[in-house]
Amino acid sequence: MLAVRRAGEAALSKSDPIYDVVVVGGGNAALCAALSAKENGAARVLLLERAPRDERGGNSTFTEGLMRFVYNGADDIIALSPDLSAAERESDFGVYTEADFYDDMARTTQYRTDPELCEILVTGSNDVMHWLRRQGVRFIPQFGRQSFKVDGKFKFWGGATLAASGGGPGLVDRLYTSAEKAGVEIRYDAWVRELIHADGTVSGVVVRSGNGSERIEAATVILACGGFEANAEWRARYLGPGWDLAKVRGSKFNTGDGLGMALGIGAQPRGHWSGCHAVGWERYAADFGEFAIMDDYERDSYPFSIMVNSEGRRFLDEGADIRNYTYAKYGRRILEQPGQFAWQIFDSAAVHLLRPEYRSRQVTKVVANTIEELAAKLEDVDNRQLLKTIADYNAAVLRDVPFNPTVKDGKAAIGLDIPKSNWALPLENPPYEAYAVTCGITFTFGGVRITTQGQVVNANHHPIHGLYAAGEMVGGLFYFNYPGATGLTSGAVFGRLAGKSAALAAHSVRVAGSEGVA
Repeated sequence: MLAVRRAGEAALSKSDPIYDVVVVGGGNAALCAALSAKENGAARVLLLERAPRDERGGNSTFTEGLMRFVYNGADDIIALSPDLSAAERESDFGVYTEADFYDDMARTTQYRTDPELCEILVTGSNDVMHWLRRQGVRFIPQFGRQSFKVDGKFKFWGGATLAASGGGPGLVDRLYTSAEKAGVEIRYDAWVRELIHADGTVSGVVVRSGNGSERIEAATVILACGGFEANAEWRARYLGPGWDLAKVRGSKFNTGDGLGMALGIGAQPRGHWSGCHAVGWERYAADFGEFAIMDDYERDSYPFSIMVNSEGRRFLDEGADIRNYTYAKYGRRILEQPGQFAWQIFDSAAVHLLRPEYRSRQVTKVVANTIEELAAKLEDVDNRQLLKTIADYNAAVLRDVPFNPTVKDGKAAIGLDIPKSNWALPLENPPYEAYAVTCGITFTFGGVRITTQGQVVNANHHPIHGLYAAGEMVGGLFYFNYPGATGLTSGAVFGRLAGKSAALAAHSVRVAGSEGVA
């Protein structure tokens, strides 16, 4: 746990100016917090990004920019993406109601999501999209990744339809541009190590940069600097044995510093500290995310495959649900397998449905014209058991049920120890393709408790004056699993909330200070 330096204990300069709001972090949540603080009257807002400028943005930069939000049909989509062509506007966008969002949050978290925080997320999701658009963010439907063509028309599925233009990097760049225009002061290579804290109140931070340690005083501080997914020691401590071996999908700078600082001054832990968002990832990927190839490692077309471990056995229901509702928990299942890897195997009838990253150069791929050839080529797999697994699976497939990739089609493989509930295409049409995967961790679910105004709460259930949190720092939203594309939405909603609350609190501090001087 990081040490906490109380006010007056360090011989640091006290000549630094006092800010209304200091935001710790540099991703979507932090930027939304800074913009909201300015919008709500904070005159001096400072954003401290630990990464250098060319690696800014935290995990947000490594995302597709996809955002889950409530919408009532094509008109809502077109309002947020008005540049669509006439043909694109004819797509089947469907609807995604508040009830749908609540149901998805409840179901994926096994009904543990905090009801008050969930309500803020769901009811604020549509409005925050329009707010982001006012900040300069552009949105486009994800035609190639969240829809399939049915009778010549794109049909969207899974409740996640729009992404920021340019993906995560585009989202981050536009928010930084807006923050700079709004007058937010931004410092890079600024590693915040400590909270200045006394008598139950946070009044600034101590930051380490190329100039050494610096004390920065502020009326309020917002922690929006991510979880601990890039900290191997913390992963093993909180997530369990083997998690130190997982690949990190995103930023190498998310090492739990904000959590450590908050807990060190008595913040109350909240949420699923042994849970995380983790996906199927290229087996031989780099240990941390890389901007140049960040989209090439993900392997999310598994619902149309069978997935086998080194023993040649299936170990999960690949077709249990639409990809958006299982991908974030299946990384854990892969990590639990011998050797922490698996192979996804596809029949040629499904190859055209694979997401674009399967066609990248950053892939461990095997192609074979017979099942026997495939079994012989798969590294580190029990060939005999694999042949039996495939034969048993093929025999269990329901042949009279049509295949439909846009819905849970009920085309199952039944009577197996582990059934496949949907999209069960038999492996009988060569050539066959197989892809090696391991676990890629995205972000951790454990965080700190906040009020409905975004203020951090201490272990005695009292708000900590001057301290707010947003993004992955917020505990209590996600347990066990996660509806795809909710993370950026959550970061924006709670970042905006924390920024507003911190700005209003800073104003009160300034008013109280001026009255005290008078």
